[in-house]
Amino acid sequence: MIEQDTVKLLRECDSGAKMGVSAIDDVLGRVKSQKLRGSLMKSREENMEIAKDIQALLGEYHDEGKEPSAVIKGMAWIKTKSHLAVDSSDSTVADLMTDGCNMGIKSINKYFNQYKAADERSKDIAKRLIGTEERLAFELREFL
Repeated sequence: MIEQDTVKLLRECDSGAKMGVSAIDDVLGRVKSQKLRGSLMKSREENMEIAKDIQALLGEYHDEGKEPSAVIKGMAWIKTKSHLAVDSSDSTVADLMTDGCNMGIKSINKYFNQYKAADERSKDIAKRLIGTEERLAFELREFL
């Protein structure tokens, strides 16, 4: 049970970290504020580092991880592009990213609670990912 829950939690974290990087990549070209760009780039780097750590742990279990759902990724992309087509302000970027952070926090917490038997290393990664999303959501508030 421990190994099964560990792999499942790591897969969901892998998907979440990849989704975070993808979402940031989708908006970065529209950002005007250097401070906002800095917050997004820092979060992107943290997500990439977490994804790297996840891959290392998944490798121990001979698992390749999980890509974000194509449907969810596509819906996020459409929402981002349509909102930015109407208003490409930093406020819109912050609003979209805050929604994404909140969904990520909710999702990873759900899996953290669901896979209770996961090992401590995978739980620590989940906590790091949640912390990264919470930090970014907090930093985005001034741009809303």
